[in-house]
Amino acid sequence: MNYYQLVQEIQNYTENTFNTVDVNTFIEQAEQRIYNTVQFPSLRKNVTGVVNSTNPYVSAPTDYLSTYSFAVIDSSGNYTYLLNKDVNFIREAYPSQSYTGEPVYYAIFGPTVTSGVVTTSLSFLVGPTPNTTYTAELHYYYYPSSIIPGVITTLNGTFVSGSGYPNGTYYNQPLTGGTGSGATATIVVSSGVVNSITLSAGGTGYVVGDTLSISLSAGAGFAVTVSAINQNTGTTWLSNNYDPVLLYASLVEAYTFMKGEQDMVALYNQKYTEALEQAKRLGDALERMDAYRSGQYRQAVT
Repeated sequence: MNYYQLVQEIQNYTENTFNTVDVNTFIEQAEQRIYNTVQFPSLRKNVTGVVNSTNPYVSAPTDYLSTYSFAVIDSSGNYTYLLNKDVNFIREAYPSQSYTGEPVYYAIFGPTVTSGVVTTSLSFLVGPTPNTTYTAELHYYYYPSSIIPGVITTLNGTFVSGSGYPNGTYYNQPLTGGTGSGATATIVVSSGVVNSITLSAGGTGYVVGDTLSISLSAGAGFAVTVSAINQNTGTTWLSNNYDPVLLYASLVEAYTFMKGEQDMVALYNQKYTEALEQAKRLGDALERMDAYRSGQYRQAVT
């Protein structure tokens, strides 16, 4: 099932035509519900970084969901898998960076916020502070790209500033043009020209290279291009391997939004629960076993 088939099925089941923003919200909420319930081994990644005596931190990937394992690798290629602890534990055990050695523990270290602005992203702290340089290897579960195609993830940092715009900061300003719809951004205008643009919502249906603009009460000439999108196939691992759980989860969200009849909400929630159990059988059972280690599955004969 691809994105367009999923949207059509949602409309067919609910006998309702939703706008693009609403139906995309249903799908995104459904995906997050599923990925936070079942950890499919197929949806793992690994990244590497470096820790040393001056930097006991490793930045978390932007699509990080949860940790599968965290290890440090010495210069000889030997792996040491670290134990997960709270930041307070590491601070108590190693109150100063003068306590150095091969790391034994790691902790999730939250983003740093200064004056209401996030200045550093989610990261990991290792303890004790490394006594030399180690490679850090993180295996983690992640949020896959949404089935919604053409969501803008990056706008080109170089843009045409235009002229004649009224000064001010414009939040959630719709971006016009391109092949898609629904993208918004925060625009800062001073001296009649656009000084900065920060993406707020990625919309859907865009392609790399799309040229976007803005519509304000005055001014003209601003243009920015799309540098990156999430994907353009309209399919994901989940939609290709087990789409019923995505369909029924989306229907639960849609009927809740519609304030539909409780019996229909209960019906689709039951269908979602049944599909989720089958997905858990795949992700939490079948993908974690093989015939050599676990023997072949045997159905009792009655």
